[in-house]
Amino acid sequence: MNIIEIFTKSLFLIISFDRDLWEIIILSLYVSIVALIFASIFGLLIGYCLALRNFLFKNFILVVLNSLMGIPPVVVGLIVYFIFASGGPLGVLQLLYTPYAMIIAQVIIIFPIVTSISHEIFDQNWREYKDQLRSINMPFFGIAFIITKHSYFLVITALLSAFGRAISEVGAVMIVGGNINHFTRVMTTAISLETRMGNLEYAMALGIVLILLTIIIYSLVYIFNKRKLWSK
Repeated sequence: MNIIEIFTKSLFLIISFDRDLWEIIILSLYVSIVALIFASIFGLLIGYCLALRNFLFKNFILVVLNSLMGIPPVVVGLIVYFIFASGGPLGVLQLLYTPYAMIIAQVIIIFPIVTSISHEIFDQNWREYKDQLRSINMPFFGIAFIITKHSYFLVITALLSAFGRAISEVGAVMIVGGNINHFTRVMTTAISLETRMGNLEYAMALGIVLILLTIIIYSLVYIFNKRKLWSK
């Protein structure tokens, strides 16, 4: 089978809404979107605190967060595996080889990204507006609202970048999810498996979808960055 035939069959699988294929795509989106929601809630809140408050060990926390941005995903997967394995501290929860373990791994991977980038964004805006906000005795959440309003496009850009990082992850989700068919198999792990098994049309179909998602995500990043420049 040549590359043109494989490509044609892969396109047919996509447009015919092949059940197994779209099950994998939907699970991938579900895991990464839920991970992004949790990482955003905690990451943005901590980013606010780091930008708006000075406290002991603040610089140390920033160094740790920046360092965690470069941690290999397979190491994250290994840590989550040991925590939720049957003999681990949280093994009683029996989350290993479930989508929940995959979500936890992705949250750990993208949380430092969301927190570090949001801190830089909020810190820059806080330095610009802190004198005006302090002069009117604006409370913490009021300050957070004003800063978010002036950082909206950059925050969205950071979150989109984090989502792109999550959905393209393979190592950690392979370790903690197990790549179980109809349960924990996502696009990246399925591409690896189907390629090894010789099901190249399935692998290419998933690859096409993943590439399209990546293009959409970073097109949105580009648009939001442009809108930020136009709004200045």
